[in-house]
Amino acid sequence: MSLDSIIRGGTVVTASDTFTSDVGIRDGKIVALGHDLGAAENIIDATGRLVLPGGIDSHVHFAQPSGDGIVMADGFASGTRSAAFGGNTTVLPFCLQEKGQTLREALRKYHALADGECHVDVSFHLIVTDPTEHVLGQELPALVEDGYTSLKVFMTYEGLALSDRELLETMSVARESGAMLMVHAENFDAIKFLTDRLERTGDTAPRFHATSRPIPVEREATHRAISLSELVDVPIMIVHVSNGQAMEEIRRAQQRGLKVLGETCPQYLVLTEKDLDQLNMEGAKYVCSPPPRDEASQKACWEGLQQKVFSVFSSDHCPFRYDDPQGKLLPKGRTSFRWVPNGIPGVAARLPILFSEGVVKGRIDLNSFVAFSATNHAKIYGLYPRKGTIAIGSDADIAIWDPERKVTITHDLIHDGSDYTPYEGIEITGWPVLTMVRGKVVVDDGTLVGAKGFGSYLSRNKPPKNLAV
Repeated sequence: MSLDSIIRGGTVVTASDTFTSDVGIRDGKIVALGHDLGAAENIIDATGRLVLPGGIDSHVHFAQPSGDGIVMADGFASGTRSAAFGGNTTVLPFCLQEKGQTLREALRKYHALADGECHVDVSFHLIVTDPTEHVLGQELPALVEDGYTSLKVFMTYEGLALSDRELLETMSVARESGAMLMVHAENFDAIKFLTDRLERTGDTAPRFHATSRPIPVEREATHRAISLSELVDVPIMIVHVSNGQAMEEIRRAQQRGLKVLGETCPQYLVLTEKDLDQLNMEGAKYVCSPPPRDEASQKACWEGLQQKVFSVFSSDHCPFRYDDPQGKLLPKGRTSFRWVPNGIPGVAARLPILFSEGVVKGRIDLNSFVAFSATNHAKIYGLYPRKGTIAIGSDADIAIWDPERKVTITHDLIHDGSDYTPYEGIEITGWPVLTMVRGKVVVDDGTLVGAKGFGSYLSRNKPPKNLAV
């Protein structure tokens, strides 16, 4: 059997198994697993290394409209490049519908930004902000059938937040069409109330961003989102959960048999609200929503992973430059945390942080790492088994890890469009040393070798009705 590549001598890890095997690749697919696979044009020595499914980050923001005078730091070229350096082979960014815009108009513009720019494969979630009768009655069901099988709704942010009635109407269409619904759960009115009160007392520094969005704001919205989804009987994913109280809402829903999934992110495992409390505007580097909490919340988020309350671990990569008047140092942002662009970069740091803090420190095992980093994303968002596993017939999307390499995270290792990383200085054990997308090496030992434009757009299946991860 003629092979294009063989990955030889490594330890293959999937969400369920760990075994020593060579991996044979032809025409972008895995076609053989075993030993003595014969010859190939390209032999990759993985001795002493882990051979893992390429990471899937199902929560990233690239080239997204972010408000007047604000420019997101990453387009598709730099964002997918950074993803590849972090061991990722597929990312799912969000196509934002602006008010008055149809979903198809938004998609046309977003595809134009992505076409020919990607280093890894991509697929889009839809963000519904204007759920008109036309959008819900015609566009959304048709787009789900066309392979756009997930959508996101917001319970906060001016111009994005949906009312409870709008949430119910959108949930109903998601249920009827078979789409996966993602929910950003924070109480908009509560945040506005707290923000107004803080500003009246002059508490406007970046650290007060966390004060304006305390745990009850997230807990209440999580409970409400679950209650609304129960009325409609629709599966939902509560994204970027930051604390134990919100996690417990999800756990209780799952124990009652509801189809409620959860996601957490690296900022909730290694950052705290103290990071926002820095001199001048330095704290703006850590402004994201929900904000980092405290050490008890970190522990609770680890518990959510260990007990499988959370199904996926994503970055919520939402990058802005720091030293830039169109980024974190937006002039209005100096007057109040309210105006600081909301989000932090993290697509390249996601997996090294989870590997080092999770696997190396004994909090989770290798198979769980693969599930949280790739397999569960593929299952939930309609890409499995093409993506998210190492199996015959699957795409040859592979990350080779050196489990003992020690690295201190610095921004020059991240290769994104931002000018900082919130994870600067964190010491890591375990690092992706090769990233392969559909049989082609994209990053090799810290060097970009893949061509921009090789990454392709993925049409997705609907998640299975009996989804189990």
